[in-house]
Amino acid sequence: MALSGVSAISFDLDDTLWPFRTVVERAEATLHSWLLEQAPKVAALLSTPQALGRLRDDYERSQPGLAGDFRALRIGSIRLALEMSSEDVSLTDEAYRIFVAARHEVQFYDDVMPALQWLSARFPLIAVTNGNADLRMTGGSEFLRLTLSASSLGIAKPAAGIFHAAARAAGVAPAEMLHVGDDYDLDVVGALDAGLQAAWLRRDEHNVAVPSQPIAQGRHLVINDLSMLCLAIGGPDKL
Repeated sequence: MALSGVSAISFDLDDTLWPFRTVVERAEATLHSWLLEQAPKVAALLSTPQALGRLRDDYERSQPGLAGDFRALRIGSIRLALEMSSEDVSLTDEAYRIFVAARHEVQFYDDVMPALQWLSARFPLIAVTNGNADLRMTGGSEFLRLTLSASSLGIAKPAAGIFHAAARAAGVAPAEMLHVGDDYDLDVVGALDAGLQAAWLRRDEHNVAVPSQPIAQGRHLVINDLSMLCLAIGGPDKL
């Protein structure tokens, strides 16, 4: 697919600019160690860092009204762990701060910073995420005009509203905006249905989420890294 009249670009964050699973696993390991030190009785409930993730997932299933509110889900699961272990629940807020700090220690993919630097000199860039990453904490905020999150807007991908908000923030019509993301259903289909152009970022062919609907061939760009995106827009072979 050839891009046409792109005047602004929006980016997903997790698994687009950095690998998400390794970040969360490291953050949960950091939180687990802190909890064992500050609230040692949680060891009976949370024998491993992985148990934190399972407890958080169980809590989400028990609280359907919190779906998509990652902050509330993580805080709620930490509080639950402390309550179930007869530990001091007032530790919840500090425990969450420990987790958030570790969650933002991301490792950008090698192509990201050179691409963002090149693109930001030519286009307004907007982050559009269903997650809770803060580019002011991860780094990279100097290249993006704004971060739009599902929690701040009350609208999550693939709903058109969050993409339209990105286009308004960039000062362009939806058709002039290109959205880049790794999730076919949320990023590609959502953007196309909202009237944007879309680029599907498939970094690892063996680790791509299986789309829930047939792939619309020819309606979106397919790239393996952001250097390919720059090249498609008219950039150099190497950044």
